[in-house]
Amino acid sequence: MTNYGTAIRDGFVYLLANHPEVFTIGQGLWSPWYVGNSMTNLDKEFGKERVIDTPVSELACTGAALGAALAGKRPIVIHPRVDFALLAIDQIVNQAAKWCHMFGGQVSVPLTIRAIVNRGGEQGAQHSQSLYSWFAHIPGLRVILPATASDARDLLVASVLGRDPVLYIDDRWLYEQEEELAPIQILDLRREGPRQTSKGEDITLVGASYASLLCKKADQELRRNHGVTCDVFDLRVINPLNCETIVESVQRTGRLLVVDCDWSSCGLAAEVIAQVAECVEPAVLRCRPARVTLPDAPAPTSSALESAYYPKMTTVVERAMSLLKKV
Repeated sequence: MTNYGTAIRDGFVYLLANHPEVFTIGQGLWSPWYVGNSMTNLDKEFGKERVIDTPVSELACTGAALGAALAGKRPIVIHPRVDFALLAIDQIVNQAAKWCHMFGGQVSVPLTIRAIVNRGGEQGAQHSQSLYSWFAHIPGLRVILPATASDARDLLVASVLGRDPVLYIDDRWLYEQEEELAPIQILDLRREGPRQTSKGEDITLVGASYASLLCKKADQELRRNHGVTCDVFDLRVINPLNCETIVESVQRTGRLLVVDCDWSSCGLAAEVIAQVAECVEPAVLRCRPARVTLPDAPAPTSSALESAYYPKMTTVVERAMSLLKKV
């Protein structure tokens, strides 16, 4: 069995061993405190000229990597918290996302930006954000949210070997999730989208990243103790977001609950519900679509408040049961 964090490392090993144009750059890459077990000893195995630990300047290291991508390299920038990527927004949004468009598709930007969600642990408002819906709003950026160990490895490899700029966002709350891994699959991101992880009849549950794990656990609890079966979807890729299979599911179950470990306003859950609402006739729905998200407030610092702030499996179960009663 391989855990999620080790699977990310396996993806790095594959890329660095087989593609000399790949290098990594960012803060704390030699430190498990910053990146967990996901890059352990890569600097010793592949050299510090390919696993580059930089001074604290997110804008500078992202800009250097962007230039390298334009020159034919395949860099991976690591921001050990998504929050830190905000200091490189101009390079990500105004530069990397736009070059291919501005040059009529003749220029590729094979830049991967790995940003880590590092919520919890009393880290507070400036170190606990997800922000993936921000990046998913930008045309020209692919945004990847792996929820399983196999996706953590294979979607990282696919991100780096593609021709487009990618925001690959992993969540440290998933690092201990284990899976028996098959050999690496070389995926084409243009063909990847939501994956159905469970099939049922009563309600459609949709999540991404850590919220996918909450949906999976809620499905198990609903089946075991409430006799409720769910269609469960892991979004995986949120830009571009293709909800076709989710629409088909809701047309059958008549109920939709979207779980998102981020805020409601202009968020991922809202986009999923909007796409479904545009495609499903109102008469098909047995109740209004609903969402489980964070409270409309920055993350707290105390552990007691964190416990109330973040959704849990029981939160999802309770909301699903409330929808099932609205027939």
